[in-house]
Amino acid sequence: MGFRQAAVLSSVCFLLGVLFISFNADYRVLYQPLTEPSIEDAMQYYKTFYNAPKAVQNLLHAVAAIGVISLIAKLHRWDESAMFFDGSSLGAFVFGIMLYTTVVIPGIRTVVNPIPEETRQDQVEALRVLAAGNTLIVICLGLVLAFQGGQEWAKRTEAKVLAEVAAEEAKKAAKTTEKTAAPTEAVPEKS
Repeated sequence: MGFRQAAVLSSVCFLLGVLFISFNADYRVLYQPLTEPSIEDAMQYYKTFYNAPKAVQNLLHAVAAIGVISLIAKLHRWDESAMFFDGSSLGAFVFGIMLYTTVVIPGIRTVVNPIPEETRQDQVEALRVLAAGNTLIVICLGLVLAFQGGQEWAKRTEAKVLAEVAAEEAKKAAKTTEKTAAPTEAVPEKS
């Protein structure tokens, strides 16, 4: 595994960690009957998340940028592995970022700072959409991990097959060398 792949995996794992922390609030909003305490807990969590220092938000964005830059750097070597695995990983990662910017950020803003026309029901719906968006981002990042693992497996399998082929070719070359080097019986010449 190279430096670029390690950068991709570490950034994806960091982002998954943040999303799994958010999942503590999300699962009660999405997968359990809605109750007022679960709604309040989720809203309080997202208020805390929204009001976090800018350094924390910038760290989250920087880690996402490192993941994208690393995937683009891996695409620099344009072979079949890069086209399939790294290209698909980049697509899934970018789709996750698009979900974050178009679903999660507006959802958090609606939950934390609703405009005067928005009702409590609008906030609850925004909270549910936000939780669903986080779940979809987890799926996208899981796909990135799966593609990167598949790429590593494919590389190792290819190296193993190439080593087996090289060993077989070496055996064949050794056999042909033995046959040509073996002494042949001399045929007496007729006079």
